[in-house]
Amino acid sequence: MAQPRRIDVRKTYKLYIGGDFPRSESGRSYVVRASNGDPLANAVRASRKDLRDAVRAARKAAQSWADKTAMNRGQVLYRVAELMEGRRDQFVAEVATAEGARESKARELVDRAIDRWVWYAGWADKIAQVLGSSNPVAAPYFNFTIPEPTGVVGIVAPETSSLLGLVSRLAPPLVAGNAVVVLASETRPLPAITLSEVLATSDVPGGVINILTGLRKELVPVLAAHVDVDSLDVWGVPPDLRTEVELLAAEDIKRISRRPAGVTDARFDWLDDRAAERPEWIAAWLEMKTVWHPIGT
Repeated sequence: MAQPRRIDVRKTYKLYIGGDFPRSESGRSYVVRASNGDPLANAVRASRKDLRDAVRAARKAAQSWADKTAMNRGQVLYRVAELMEGRRDQFVAEVATAEGARESKARELVDRAIDRWVWYAGWADKIAQVLGSSNPVAAPYFNFTIPEPTGVVGIVAPETSSLLGLVSRLAPPLVAGNAVVVLASETRPLPAITLSEVLATSDVPGGVINILTGLRKELVPVLAAHVDVDSLDVWGVPPDLRTEVELLAAEDIKRISRRPAGVTDARFDWLDDRAAERPEWIAAWLEMKTVWHPIGT
């Protein structure tokens, strides 16, 4: 007797906020398609309230993450790379489908994403030594300059690079000690969703990383205008929203990290280590504090 055909167990995609996987309060979703146009899944279409909940979760987690020792942050982030390695085949399949890449190319992109996460994790206990200083002063006191995290960082992830680009923009503010709210690629969100599942089983405290899927024209202006977001990465902001985002961010003096002049998201080579692995990208999410201390007699 022939066995009945097995029906695949379809995955229900959710948001990642505060360490949990809530559905959108709006109940909305949108169709995610493969590079050839075939429907892949229904991803959650986050609402403005979902974004506000994510910012609230990030603010709640920010101080405890910033207070961890640099070495401990590096260890926690390295653990994420270990778990990504365990899901390597799943990431490869999702990147290949999303970006229309051959398996060998997708495997290279995933391997580089894991390696890049490790590269940035290694900077956690080194960046302060590079940027900080003991300043010479002609007076009976010490003068130190110390880098500190900005706070809550909003990231509009690259649209074209579903995993490697996301990792390249996500890791630097985390290494610096910030909590983040990420708007994943609108058309290629599935690797970001899988990354959120990795994060949920890692040692990263809930709320330090929050990942939303949805429409950028709806969510980007809200992220840019939110007064509890301290800094904004506008790498993946669509060209038609850039002016609006700059104006909204200026209202409460957000620090903004932009693409290099003349660089487009579609043409940036995320595999180029010299361009994508830069301690300057960590420094962009740090503020410098100067401390004066008298010399004892």
